[in-house]
Amino acid sequence: MADRLSLYTTSCRLIPSSPRNPSIPPLLPLFSSSPFPKSLVFPSNFSLKSSSLSPSFLSHPIIRPKRRNERVGAISTTCFASDPTQLKNAKEDVKDLLRTTSCHPILIRLGWHDAGTYDKNIEEWPKRGGADGSLRFEAELKHAANAGLVNALKLIQPIKDRYSGVSYADLFQLASATAVEEAGGPKIPMKYGRVDVSAPEQCPEEGRLPDAGPPSPAGHLRDVFYRMGLNDKEIVALSGAHTLGRSRPERSGWGKPVTKYTKDGPGAPGGQSWTVQWLKFDNSYFKDIKERKDEDLLVLPTDAVLFEDPSFKVYAEKYAEDQDAFFADYAEAHARLSNLGAKFDPPEGFAIDDNPNVTPEKFVASKYSSGESKAA
Repeated sequence: MADRLSLYTTSCRLIPSSPRNPSIPPLLPLFSSSPFPKSLVFPSNFSLKSSSLSPSFLSHPIIRPKRRNERVGAISTTCFASDPTQLKNAKEDVKDLLRTTSCHPILIRLGWHDAGTYDKNIEEWPKRGGADGSLRFEAELKHAANAGLVNALKLIQPIKDRYSGVSYADLFQLASATAVEEAGGPKIPMKYGRVDVSAPEQCPEEGRLPDAGPPSPAGHLRDVFYRMGLNDKEIVALSGAHTLGRSRPERSGWGKPVTKYTKDGPGAPGGQSWTVQWLKFDNSYFKDIKERKDEDLLVLPTDAVLFEDPSFKVYAEKYAEDQDAFFADYAEAHARLSNLGAKFDPPEGFAIDDNPNVTPEKFVASKYSSGESKAA
């Protein structure tokens, strides 16, 4: 599962600007159809080449001692898409970044938007879209739903520069899952080894990501997520990631300019959050949408429909009452989302955590492209 799952969820979510670097502007909702902001001003040293994200626009490095066994700038000798040791060290750097910038919502959105372009009806990689690192290219970065994600790339690129043996596709998904865990959410059973696309011509066409306020919210969510091979339970569970973040009307077109929950930041003050504690991952999102008693909390059409559509409501009611059930279903859905469309090397992928729940599995396109998605 910034402008709204946002796989990722389906609404507009914002994250605070960096407390270390106030020049980094507030970010946009997770999934959104708002236009790429014409007012976005890039730093003078920012440069996005047509071929890749240029390190020249970096201005937010993390300074820390070299980690044991770290091979900074070294080419991995492992014949995998990513080096396991470098991935482990990169995860620690992501944790440092989260602690110093509170950028949990935008990193979740980054992973969701890279994976959320997957089309189960297309077998060929990378035409099928999905978690392949294509979001680093300007061609995809400029898609309307990705407005503001340049800021997420700006935050994470220094980590990529330190670990050349880590693919962008793996780093995006690593950052997304780590952000959930560090915000108090469930541990995601992740696997790695995703292969990057190599050129902007391999980016998916625009229009594959969800909109926050479509005319028919339930139908729109199903159209988008069923295309990915996900079902009603996974749609609702992933929507729960909107327990994090806030939205700014001047960026996404949704929310209030400021509320009592956002007037003091962290980061640049302002915007409207979905929950009171908008940097804590819990089941507050479902409780607050169900009650709808606080005018300072945001409820988008794609939020409200979770308690209006009969199939969605079964899961939304369950998650509002049982946080453990929400966490279990969210962890499973997030992990599946992070694998969509990915090409793994080695083919079965590999885990970097001592997690008995992770069973490496070879990606089989037919698993996602056969049959019709139905509610679980």
